[in-house]
Amino acid sequence: MERNHEFKVTVIALITAACILGDAMLFIVMPIYWQEFGLTALWQVGVLLSVNRLIRLPVNPLVGWFYKHIDKRTGVVLAIILATLSTLSYGWLQGFVMLLVMRCIWGIAWSFLRLGGFLTVMEVADDQSRGRLMGKYNGLWGLGGLTGMLAGGLLADVTNLKVVATLFGLLSILSLPIAFKYIPKTKEMETPSTSPHTKESNMWKNRQAWSVLSTGFIMAMVIFGIFLSTLSRLIDFQLDQEWTFLGFAIGVGTIAGLIQAVKWAWDPFLAPIAGRLSDEQFGRVKMLVFAFVGSGMAFYFLTKDLYFIWIIGLILVFQLMSTILVTVTDSLASDVATTTSKVGLMTAYTVAVDLGAAVGPLIGYVVLDLISLEVLYQLTSVILILIGFYWMVKGRKASR
Repeated sequence: MERNHEFKVTVIALITAACILGDAMLFIVMPIYWQEFGLTALWQVGVLLSVNRLIRLPVNPLVGWFYKHIDKRTGVVLAIILATLSTLSYGWLQGFVMLLVMRCIWGIAWSFLRLGGFLTVMEVADDQSRGRLMGKYNGLWGLGGLTGMLAGGLLADVTNLKVVATLFGLLSILSLPIAFKYIPKTKEMETPSTSPHTKESNMWKNRQAWSVLSTGFIMAMVIFGIFLSTLSRLIDFQLDQEWTFLGFAIGVGTIAGLIQAVKWAWDPFLAPIAGRLSDEQFGRVKMLVFAFVGSGMAFYFLTKDLYFIWIIGLILVFQLMSTILVTVTDSLASDVATTTSKVGLMTAYTVAVDLGAAVGPLIGYVVLDLISLEVLYQLTSVILILIGFYWMVKGRKASR
């Protein structure tokens, strides 16, 4: 039975990985070859790379409603079709308006995939395996991001956009028969003792639910917003001279890309371990406290006057803490969802995460423009440590 549960999580994770190839490729290729996409200004690149996240804010509740009334397989199949269309468009459509529409379509596809993945983990996991399976899910679909960035960038250099988009689109659509065969045709049902409406009403009165939603918002704002959007600026700030490795000069963009690739590569292995530790030895709260305080300390020293190799080490420490934070926070949200409303809570959680990731770059660059990078990172470190202490106090009250 346990092996069957692992298989279900693996299937939905690998389908998600296949569908995300085109999106990941775009983050590497579009900033370099933006004119080949028919764009006329760099600001259009920024809009296209962020609009898919913004569109998910109003779409996520609709996807949650969909999964309550229509079976999971239909949702995943629809996501695969939309993801394939958007991926193919990156090579075959030209111009800002057409690509803007396709990026919105990808945002809708990701909402279906993400919520479908969360619900699959919740369906097959119990309190002793939820963290491990959530880590396995997050780690495996991350392989799609790694492959899309590395292979997409390489293929774009040696071939052209049409070849890359067509190849990734085919890989995405090939997951369609897998979805028909292995994704169950079931709806997400609440327990019969309580109506879905009552459960959602009670959910908004649940303090634990609000704690999880707030934590998801902060986590996403820092990791997916502030950190990712300022990583290149941070490296440029700390890199006084050209950095060389084995006699080769390495630029800011290459270093930032390699750092991201390292995280994508270790997530399939480290995320399940972090989840298992939160299931068994330490528990969710202790892991959250450790990761928030650890990431806050790393963030504080990132702008200090240190040797560049130490800065790289601190970035990797923060990346490790972020792997733990994402896995444990996702797992904690699914814990609370099993006691309130599965679809309702996880829908609200995905909205909170997307909202945090959307406002993070905005907040970061406002502080950068008005004050400095050092102040931004120091304020962020304080926020992370305070959230860690909040969960420490909360955990001690619960134990008493």
